[in-house]
Amino acid sequence: MAYRTTATTKGGRDGRAILDESKLALAMALPKELGGSGEGHNPEQLFALGWSSCFGQAVLLLAKKHGLDGQAARVSCAVSLDKDATSFGLAAEITLSIPGADRDKVEALLKEAHEICPYSKATRGNIPVTLTVA
Repeated sequence: MAYRTTATTKGGRDGRAILDESKLALAMALPKELGGSGEGHNPEQLFALGWSSCFGQAVLLLAKKHGLDGQAARVSCAVSLDKDATSFGLAAEITLSIPGADRDKVEALLKEAHEICPYSKATRGNIPVTLTVA
């Protein structure tokens, strides 16, 4: 195992979440769109933060191979929570932008980064993911 961290939450989506290392503690709240106060963070936001950061590292690792400047890359991850008749499910859109770069190269980098990113691997086949070049 290369790394492990643990978070603990009390009170679910309207509670408090803290990393066991005590470096980060967050008030959690249902978003207004789900009838909550929106006065805190929610799991979808935290998932989007983690995935965009992790994906950005995959881009940095692979950019040179594609002849691109990984430091100029911007990765956005939009996570949505969708409801069907019986439950909720996630969907995501990952957008990669490298200003001034060749679009075909950026698209190839985006696809390859999606193959190696741990978040992408964990969600593959489990949620819909759209890849977009901006």
